[in-house]
Amino acid sequence: MDVHSLFDLRRNVAIVTGGGIGLGQQIAMALAEAGCNVVICSRKVEKCEEVAHEIEKMGVRALAFRCDIANGEEIELVVNETVKKFGKIDILVNNAGRTWGSSAEEFPLEHWNKVLEVNVTGTFLFSQRAGRVMINQKKGKIINMASYAGLFGSDPEYMDAIAYNTSKGAIVSFTKDLAVKWAKYNVNVNAIAPGWFATRMTKWSLENKGAKILDRLPIKRFGGENDLKGAVVFLASRASDYITGQVLCVDGGLSAW
Repeated sequence: MDVHSLFDLRRNVAIVTGGGIGLGQQIAMALAEAGCNVVICSRKVEKCEEVAHEIEKMGVRALAFRCDIANGEEIELVVNETVKKFGKIDILVNNAGRTWGSSAEEFPLEHWNKVLEVNVTGTFLFSQRAGRVMINQKKGKIINMASYAGLFGSDPEYMDAIAYNTSKGAIVSFTKDLAVKWAKYNVNVNAIAPGWFATRMTKWSLENKGAKILDRLPIKRFGGENDLKGAVVFLASRASDYITGQVLCVDGGLSAW
């Protein structure tokens, strides 16, 4: 098998959670550009429909669903409809997430629970439901979105969000453990840990503390619209068949310090 074949995603089917905006949109577009049919879901279905329309211009098929990933019934609907439409699920990208900013000593329990419910429980629920399909197929790729914030403590000057950091640290452990448990089914489970990309979630930090953040980056710029594409396609493709339980940092070198 040559290199082009290893990275070829034609006839594959992927689900991308939170795929209507930000990094999720970049991920969905990257998979489509590699030939993959893409199912996009989030709480704001209108954004997903817009991305699905753009994807179909590439000559692949796309579906859009409303889905709160903290709701098992809504996840089940997306998984069932995907299988009904395409007959399989090759790739799951657990991208949907949320955050909340507050000092640790004042952090509201309500928002702690909401962040963990989406970022951790939602990732578990979607992996479980889609994973059952993959196990039955005896193959699949799960890509979880961690963060450099799940690997280190963050300076509260520009990132004071202990629930988010905690949740992304949990995703790292979840990825490694699930990879070991599902390797026997030929299901690869890996994670991507992005650094600072310009998204709605990072808007305040970049606008108010951008110079300080840039000073910490060996590559002196924030992540752009093409910087996740290669990592996602690699982990979704046969090129990564011998890789599981790993965290790929796409962070401008931040984690190299």
